[in-house]
Amino acid sequence: MKKRRNTQLEAEGAEFLVVGWLLINGIEAHKMYTKAPGYDLIAVNIKKKKSISIQVKSRYQTGVGHFIIKNFDSDYVAIVLLNRGYAKPRKNGETGIKEPQIYLVPTKIIKAAQDPSDNWHKVSFSKIANLESYQNNLGSLKKDLGV
Repeated sequence: MKKRRNTQLEAEGAEFLVVGWLLINGIEAHKMYTKAPGYDLIAVNIKKKKSISIQVKSRYQTGVGHFIIKNFDSDYVAIVLLNRGYAKPRKNGETGIKEPQIYLVPTKIIKAAQDPSDNWHKVSFSKIANLESYQNNLGSLKKDLGV
């Protein structure tokens, strides 16, 4: 049996990647350093006393088409495709390594895309309506925060 790779560092890196992305786009964001059930980050508007919880789901390999989610207690899910290469080498030599991609999707849309009969709690990217429209899209988050 193949030993499963520890992906904790990559998962932590994905959370910091999203925090940095939010900050450079003018949204105050913080990583939760103690386990907050259902979310990993918090985006805030101090002046309006509003906050948005964000759960980060990351995929290390390029080309993976799903992720696992069991808890829907966040406002948004940040899907981070780290794109660190294909699981198996390609015959043409293509590595699959490319820039990370971030999709910021309201949690209710993720929940609607999950098959409730799936015991693995898997969400396929193909089941998320208009997934591409959420790539690098901060519009609804900014509106919800009032920024």
